[in-house]
Parts: sequence; structure tokens; C-alpha cells
Amino acid sequence: MKKDTIVAMPSVTKVAAYARVSSGKDEMLHSLAAQVSHYSGYIQRQPGWLYIGVYADEAATGTKDNRPEFKRLLADCRGGGIDLVLTKSISRFARNTVDLLETVRDLKSIGVDVFFEKQNLHTMSGDGELMLTILASYAQEESRSASENCKWRIRKRFENGELANLRFMFGYLIDKGKVELDPEQTNIVQMIFEDYIGGLGGGKLAAKLKSMNVPRPFGGEWTAERVMGIIKNEKYTGNALLQKKYVVDHLSKKLVHNNGQLPQYYAECTHPAIIDQETFDKAQAILNSRRLKSKTKSSTCSRYPFSSLLQCEICGKKYKRKDRKGKVAWYCSTFLQKGKTACPSKQVPESVLYSLSTEVLGLEEFSAEVFRKEISEIFVPEPGKLIFVFHNGRTVEKLWQHKSRSESWTEEMRETARNYAKRRH
Repeated sequence: MKKDTIVAMPSVTKVAAYARVSSGKDEMLHSLAAQVSHYSGYIQRQPGWLYIGVYADEAATGTKDNRPEFKRLLADCRGGGIDLVLTKSISRFARNTVDLLETVRDLKSIGVDVFFEKQNLHTMSGDGELMLTILASYAQEESRSASENCKWRIRKRFENGELANLRFMFGYLIDKGKVELDPEQTNIVQMIFEDYIGGLGGGKLAAKLKSMNVPRPFGGEWTAERVMGIIKNEKYTGNALLQKKYVVDHLSKKLVHNNGQLPQYYAECTHPAIIDQETFDKAQAILNSRRLKSKTKSSTCSRYPFSSLLQCEICGKKYKRKDRKGKVAWYCSTFLQKGKTACPSKQVPESVLYSLSTEVLGLEEFSAEVFRKEISEIFVPEPGKLIFVFHNGRTVEKLWQHKSRSESWTEEMRETARNYAKRRH
């Protein structure tokens, strides 16, 4: 009897490409479209290659972890859907040497090769990792140099009393550095200052703006924080305090408040004014008097070691401390103001923060001084998870569990409940 012959099917290589531009400008988006078109055609023309797709991020920087398509690419690689990734250059992939090598090694461990077109380099080749280390270090230094040059140009403009990087401000029309008044929004800004001086707070003003259907830029929502941002902004007087914030470094690109680390410059008559100086000064006097009457943020920070450090990754807001009948916990400010429909985050008991912080720092007992010295922020990405970020950039993830209602009851609480039930019956 004749046996059936088994014909081995030729194996195919599943190939994808990654493209990125670091600006949302039209010419950059055209460049991104050209990259996508190039890789789509190139991959599909190669025999033995199966085209998976092109993963493309717009207006994202290689030094920040905010690239959704890049994350999707890595997830698909880990899922076995990709064998080879093509990309233009190392700088398109990442400019941080450590992150680049970790990503490449991760992909290499699961058999995924990355080809850098500009450097003509395969990561699966024998000398791939050595060359990557050298080239990525060069790309990282290039990023630092470009960042320093950009900072120098901006600071020179500040010294000359020029506005720099002003892209949007409610009440103005800004196009390529030219600042003009927006007639409709100008009236709203003037109304905000008048009502604030007349006694309305930020929350009531936000509610008024919502009832008037005043649109916020980019589809956002009016909040007390947004309103107070207008009240505090000296630029509505036609003058500008320059360099109120600065970028910490070229890797994180984190923007922080300038509390004396760098010089500031006060420039007068840089653009048309909406509010006269007398009105602005009245509003600031009221703002300062209200601050003195309430507990300021700075005093809160001195009282509680976790103040201003906990950040909700669901909505981006900070956590606030609440003491409810002796049960102290930290809640997302969006949840407190608008409820779980606006932010489904969960509370974090203060006891959990103390316990995990002590564990992360390797201490026998909690020290507020050591904690503030070592920890820069704590992210809350989801219920039961905390990510501690050290000042040196190191991160530590910790998991914990919410106690069930029955577990959280003390014996005293149980006795009170039993007595209440007896009285009812």
C-alpha cells in the first residue's frame, strides 16, 4: 500500500515595522505617513515574509513612556505574532540606553529580532548587543545635547523679555507666536475676575460656566482648579513672569515648578491685556486671604508625609487625606468631587501606605524624613497596587488587598451592631 507523502510547508517570517515622529507638525506627520508607506510596501515585496503591520506613534518622544503603539507592538511580539521588527534607527526606538537594551534583550529572549535600518544592525547577530550599547549611548548623548541647546535658546528669549512656547491661553488667539484677543473669551475672563472679587469661589464659578455652556478648549470640563488657574495667571494683565516651570532632564522630560532653582524674568507689555493691574491685584489679595483662612497645601505637606505624592493613574489627579470617624484613608480628588462615575479609583488606607513605605525603604519603622528624602511620588494605577518612584528614577511595585467588610470590623463595632439589633427587636 502506497504511503501518503508529507510535504513540509515553507516557513514564513512574521514581520512588522515601528515608526515614530517626535512632533505633531504637518511636515512631521507627512514623514510618518511616508515611513508607514515605505515599510508596508517593502515588507510585502519580500518573499517568505508575512506582513503583520506598521505600528506608528505620532508626536511622541523616545525618551518618554507614552507610546501606545510601541506598547502594542511589544505585546504582540510577546504573544508570538511577530518574528522580526523593522525600524528606521535606534533614536526612533529609544534614546535611553538602559530602556533600549532591556527591550531588545526581552525581545531577543523570545526569539524576536529587531533590525535598525540606519545602522544596518540586527539584534540577533553576534555583535548586536555591543554595537547597540555604543550606538544607543551616542543617541542618548545626542538627545541630551539637543535638549540643552533648546533650553539655552528659550532662556535667552526669556532674558530678552520674549514669550516662548506659549501655545494656548483661554481668552487669546495664538498663532506662530502672534498673540491676539479672542472677543468672546475675553468677556468670559473679565466676568470670572469680577465674580471672584464679588465673592464667588472657584467651584461656584466653574458651575456657572457650565450652566452658561461656555466651552473649554480641547473638550475639557470646567473645574475649580481650572478657574483658579485663570485667577492666578499674571499674563491676563499683558505682562508675563517667565520660566515659572522648567524641564528637569532630557530623559524624563518632567516639567516642574521653578521654586528658585533657576532665575525668573518679569516682562511687561508682552501682549494685549484683558484685565487691568488693579483688578488683578484685588483678586490676588482675596486669594491670599482665603489661603490664610484655610489649610494651605504647604502646611498639609508638613503635617502628612504622603501629601501631594499620591497620584491616580486613572484620571491623573492627586490623592487627598480623609479622616472618617477615625478611619484614615487617601482618596482620589476626582472621586471625592464627582464620585465613582468620574473616577472608579479605590481608597488607600493610610496604614497600608505606612506599612508598604516602610517595607520599600527597608526600614524597621517608618521615618517621614527618610521617606521624603527617598520617594518622589507614588502612582496608584489600579485598586490594590502602588508604584513607588524614587528620586533617582528607580521604581518598586507593591500589591496589597482591601479587607473585606467583615475583616475590617473591630470587636467593639460588632458589639455595637449587636446592641443595635437587640433594641430594634
